[in-house]
Amino acid sequence: MELHYIYHSCFAAEEEDCLIVYDYWRDPDRRLQGLLDAADKEVYFVVSHFHEDHYNPSLAEWCSNNPHWHLLPSYDTVRRRRIDKTLPLAVLRFGEEVETPYFRLKAYRSTDVGVCTVARLRDGTTLFHAGDCNNWYFHPSADAEDSDRVKVTPDQMEKLFLSILREIKQDYPEIDHAMFPVDPRLGQEMLRGPLQLMKAIRVGHLHPMHYSWGL
Repeated sequence: MELHYIYHSCFAAEEEDCLIVYDYWRDPDRRLQGLLDAADKEVYFVVSHFHEDHYNPSLAEWCSNNPHWHLLPSYDTVRRRRIDKTLPLAVLRFGEEVETPYFRLKAYRSTDVGVCTVARLRDGTTLFHAGDCNNWYFHPSADAEDSDRVKVTPDQMEKLFLSILREIKQDYPEIDHAMFPVDPRLGQEMLRGPLQLMKAIRVGHLHPMHYSWGL
């Protein structure tokens, strides 16, 4: 398996027979386009939630026009983005699993909207994509516009985040590749969530995301 960073929170996990694309938003360097052009294989687009920086509306058209391209959106993405309910291969809801010929994917709760997911490939490799699941522990000195989006106290946020990690650990005490937010808006707390993840679960490789905002 080869893991390609595309942009922002988008990664593409490339196997011999399939390509798993997470949270496609933009492709300024045409990295994803190059993979798709060369991909004579099944392609699965996983969408963690409906936020603009995690979902590109072009996905629905792409998947409706190609029988080998499949959409796996979260439940809130289907509702908020008004996706035709007959289009998704499956809708991701926390606590539920999706089985494909190439991987098994389970959805978990998020500290924001939508879900985070863990996929186990046929060779046993595990991929965790957090979406917007993070310890959004905004310091009192953080920018008001960002911190006001979080409707719970920092301590409440931390308890929720740690409880989600415990749920994931029950199924996956070890994860080979974790794609996780390292968000500069959190200031001095930007590494709080990633470090707590690695303390709770043995992570082979941590791949930071969610830090590219401009083109």
